[in-house]
This record gives sequence, C-alpha cells and structure tokens, in this order.
Amino acid sequence: MTDSTIHIGSRIAEMRIGLLGLTVLIAASAVSRAQSTQLKESQTPRIMDREKEVALALSACPLSVADKAAVYVLDKSGYVKVRDSQNGFTAIVQHALPISQDPQCMDAEGTRTFLPRYLKVAELRAQGKSPEEIKRFVSDAFAEGIFQPPARPGIDYMLSTENITVVDADKGLVAPFPPHVMFYGPYMTNADLGSDGKPGGLVFVAGEGAPHALIIVPVGAHANQAANNGDGSK
Repeated sequence: MTDSTIHIGSRIAEMRIGLLGLTVLIAASAVSRAQSTQLKESQTPRIMDREKEVALALSACPLSVADKAAVYVLDKSGYVKVRDSQNGFTAIVQHALPISQDPQCMDAEGTRTFLPRYLKVAELRAQGKSPEEIKRFVSDAFAEGIFQPPARPGIDYMLSTENITVVDADKGLVAPFPPHVMFYGPYMTNADLGSDGKPGGLVFVAGEGAPHALIIVPVGAHANQAANNGDGSK
C-alpha cells in the first residue's frame, strides 16, 4: 500500500468522522428546538376560538355591565382589545397559570391597576420568559411604581360558572371554583378578616399580603339564579 493510498484512506475516515459529528450537532439542535417549543407551549395558555373567548370573558360580568364592558382576548403575542369600554369595566379571561382560567369583569380601578399586569404577564409568556423571570419582573415593577395597587375600593366580578382557579401555584394545581366577587384589599391578610383562608369559607383573601391582594366572596347560588332569570328574582 502506497503512502498516497494511506493518505486518501485517512482523509476519507476524517470526512466520515466530520459528517458524523455534523449529523450529531444537527440532531442535537433539532431536539433542543423541539424542547424549547414544548417548554414555551407548556408555559403559554392555549389560544381559544375568539367568539368563545369573548363569551367566556363576558360571562364574568353582571348583565347590567356586560353589554358595555371592554373585552380583551389572547393571541400568540399577548392580549388584544376587541371592544372598547363604555362603562369603565373590562372583561378578560385571565390566566394566573397557563392551565388556569379566570374570566374577570373588573371596574375602572381594576382596569387601571390590575389589567396592565395581566397584559404584561401574557406578553412575557408569549416571549418565552420563565415563570421565575415573570415573577421577578412583576415584583420589580411594583417596587418601581410601574404597577400600582388599587387606590380606592372597587370590585372585580367573577360570576362565570367556568372558573378554573389556582389551588396551589407552586405545584401547578388548579380546580373549578364557583361564581364569586372580588374586592380590592391591597396588603390585606386573612387574619385581618378573621378568616381561616380556606376557599370553602364565607370570605377569604387571595394573594394575602401582596399589593394585588383580593377579598373573595363566593356568591354561587345568587349568580346562577341571576343568569337564569335575567333579573336575579327567584
């Protein structure tokens, strides 16, 4: 065997090794992209049919409010407004977690203080930010005054029968929750209300101690009756 033959054989072996390495890199890149896509999808709420989402958002409102409330729906880049408000109220299907579903109908104060946070969180999720990054952004935004707690009493209706609410955020657990109303209670705790904090009670605080804390009052029977009769009569 000549030196030339040995040299050619060596070059072929090197090329094979190079091609194998390139194949491995391409495969690894494809797997990485697939994992990144799956992670992003797992951290982003599913996109609903627009008409269904509008109806779901408005199901949170009292009949006296629904017709003139603003409406937001979720798309791939975040929330978009599909109807302006004529009464100061805003209807939106908020997602505390990507798998939760919280149709809300907030008054003008909630629109001023709660809505910007909901919109920004959805935007950050769409950009692929992690839950930890989003939590840190929200905390910093409150500290810097970008997000603000409500400055006056107000109400956020959740009268829908399709609430799927966070039970344990750390474990990612959600469960159905009956119609209720929420009152702004910045920095309040359950102890302030003499509540044990259990969702099955007459009243409790969600997000206690936070600038966006809410006083929750279940009104299931009344809300269902009002929806069925159109006027709240028995």
